[in-house]
Amino acid sequence: MDCFVMTSCLLCLLFTFTALRFLARKPNKTPAKLLPPGPARLPIIGNLHNMGDQPHRSLADLAKVHGPLMSLKLGQLTIVASSPAMAKEILQKHDQVLSNRHTILAAQVHDHHMFGFPWLPVQSKEWRNLRRVCNSYIFATQKLDSNQELRREKIEELLQSVRRNACEGKKAVDVGREAFKVSLNALSRTILSLDLADVEGLETAREFKEITRGVMDEGGKPNLGDFYPVVAKLDLQGIQRRSRDHFGKALDLFGSVIDERLRKLKSGSHVSGNDVLDSLLAIGDENPEASMNPLRIKHLFTDLFMAGTDTTSTTLEWAMAELLRNPTTLTKAREELDCTIGKGSHLQESDIHRLPYLQSIIKETLRLHPSVPFLVPHKAGADVKINGFTIPKGAQILVNAWAIGRDSATWDDPKSFIPERFMGSEVDVRGKNFNLIPFGAGRRICPGLPLAMRMLHMMLGSMVLWFDWKLADGVDPEWLDMEEKFGITLQKAKPLLAVPTPRS
Repeated sequence: MDCFVMTSCLLCLLFTFTALRFLARKPNKTPAKLLPPGPARLPIIGNLHNMGDQPHRSLADLAKVHGPLMSLKLGQLTIVASSPAMAKEILQKHDQVLSNRHTILAAQVHDHHMFGFPWLPVQSKEWRNLRRVCNSYIFATQKLDSNQELRREKIEELLQSVRRNACEGKKAVDVGREAFKVSLNALSRTILSLDLADVEGLETAREFKEITRGVMDEGGKPNLGDFYPVVAKLDLQGIQRRSRDHFGKALDLFGSVIDERLRKLKSGSHVSGNDVLDSLLAIGDENPEASMNPLRIKHLFTDLFMAGTDTTSTTLEWAMAELLRNPTTLTKAREELDCTIGKGSHLQESDIHRLPYLQSIIKETLRLHPSVPFLVPHKAGADVKINGFTIPKGAQILVNAWAIGRDSATWDDPKSFIPERFMGSEVDVRGKNFNLIPFGAGRRICPGLPLAMRMLHMMLGSMVLWFDWKLADGVDPEWLDMEEKFGITLQKAKPLLAVPTPRS
């Protein structure tokens, strides 16, 4: 009864606040006829009722009715692009004006929106500096090449873990969890010279995966405070509170690693491994204006590790699920690996360019299952005209990469997993082809793309080369559950459990 009364009071309070805001709002200076078309809006709630629990699907369906550029009222005016042409207008042609972010409340905890790389305005010195740091010290081709042996070691640890499961009575492997652990350790070995999954107080990758999953889930939930700022401080759904807890744990973890490094540097006991942390601390010492102080570094690491581990492991899990659902495709992938690499041989990063079918499988997975379905919300810095319509200053902009990847006007048989569509094709994921933009495009393209592509090909290729796979509990591949769980990233609702058998 008390719970019912409290819920009723909160709803009444929300209705009162939003009604007053609705009555007192200033009229939109942009004539309605100049805005992109969109579904009818209800008083106060606008188009919130159109979103559902799978917004990427709901908005894709609405785009079939209202067009590839449409407007909705989600608290504030929101523009949704759902075609390659509209994505190109936003992410390339008008990139300079439309490249800043709409910062959700879940990302504003611990002042992360003031330090986090994804949220800083592109005009700021801090953003340009962090972009340079990522491109020069972390994801540059030379840096990645010099660290490929570290990643190969982590791939071998993955294979050893899978072998143990195979030897223990053909025990099923949680594919996503194993991929998350190897992604976490590969990244942390390069950046911090340690296996983060094995650091004291974090015995396995499970805790960090839960932290990351919590951040992604809370960030993907519709938040009344984002839609109606007048009630933001009330945190009616508890999203900010939970986000503050998740972000706090991650920041504390990286803060402790940085503090320990600083302590060793001060005492002279640190043996330099020329890792990324050493480089960033040196930048801060040599050039204080570069802003690479410990506070900014731990926020940067939080972004890099959460994005780099979750998206990579999620994509690998979807790729394995699609291969298990499509045995003929799995057989063709294995034949290519056997012929090119050799059965019983180890896959190297230098081999990837010789494996066009494996590359096509990764592209097809990213087409059907982009890890970030709406990319990250953009914000209009000024009025922009596109296709005769006006995107007004301050509007939130969503690019539905999920819908673009399944657009029947672009792709034949778009719902089917057909890697062959990419064989002999020049279409790539690097932001030049706007019909396939899982990493975004323009100046906001994901800086970790080069590392993610290396890891995805190495993990998937090695697992297919060294093991035969079948679904756990005798599940028929045709009945494999492919339901999605929506968040900032798009995961499988049910973890993929597969039984490995070493190839003889």
